[in-house]
Amino acid sequence: MQQWFASFRDGLGKTRENLAGHLNALLGRQLVDDQFWEQLEETLIGADFGVTTTQKIVADLKVAAQQQNLKRAQDVIRVFKTDVAEYVKHPRIAPVDVTSKPHVVLVVGVNGSGKTTTIGKLAAQERAKKRSVMLIAGDTFRAAAADQLAIWAQRTGAEIVRHKEGADPAAVVFDGLAAANARGTDVVFIDTAGRLQTKHNLMEELKKIRRIVAREVPGAPHETLLVLDATTGQNALSQARLFHEAIELSGIALTKLDGTAKGGIIIAIMDQVDLPVKYVGFGEQVDHLRPFDPRGYVDALF
Repeated sequence: MQQWFASFRDGLGKTRENLAGHLNALLGRQLVDDQFWEQLEETLIGADFGVTTTQKIVADLKVAAQQQNLKRAQDVIRVFKTDVAEYVKHPRIAPVDVTSKPHVVLVVGVNGSGKTTTIGKLAAQERAKKRSVMLIAGDTFRAAAADQLAIWAQRTGAEIVRHKEGADPAAVVFDGLAAANARGTDVVFIDTAGRLQTKHNLMEELKKIRRIVAREVPGAPHETLLVLDATTGQNALSQARLFHEAIELSGIALTKLDGTAKGGIIIAIMDQVDLPVKYVGFGEQVDHLRPFDPRGYVDALF
């Protein structure tokens, strides 16, 4: 666990350095005045907390400063760090337990967010728990998408169901779930084609896939994960909102945290979209995708 936290902390290094530099400058101020609040707002927006969430945090801090008679910057910053921990708590933050078979996880997102790699890492972790895993190659549009998933299947010892390129994704999902039901597979991961959240016809196709999943496996999908690239910043909020409206997400897997200085996007997502970040990715290794730990995140952020 200590090694994992060290990797996570390293992954958030750019964000932490960005925040720390600005917060340390604020700590050098003697008085909590209008300029202090303006600089704090700029700092949080710069770390991708988002304008709305930043304004909410600052408004709450002003109330706390008045009620607790906080005059020094260091006292306000101390309260701020405590408040941030509250923003990343969510009643549905833990991954759903694998209780029914097959446990179906539908994975969606835009192109380049890291869907297939995320599926591969999750499959490897499930195989390490001695569970049987099936991967369904529902991305039939992107060249070599099924090949990439097949590499993960071979690497992890998972089974894979795929059709030829250009096939109907819904048909692939139907056949995959039929095979999983017949074989008593423990966990199924469904890869889907990357799509812009603004493309109506592609979102309708996702709805169709979701209906097939629900019809073929009672209670499924047990998880519907949106994979978001942390480096896209505030565009991630738009993606989360529109995908959630279309297919009712259960949570988010946030990738590439190690590639951004704006890891505050986690706070913006959980505040503005009311969806839990369930997994965070911060490197290439299989164990660099882990369940999101709010306490660990706040500790690594500061």
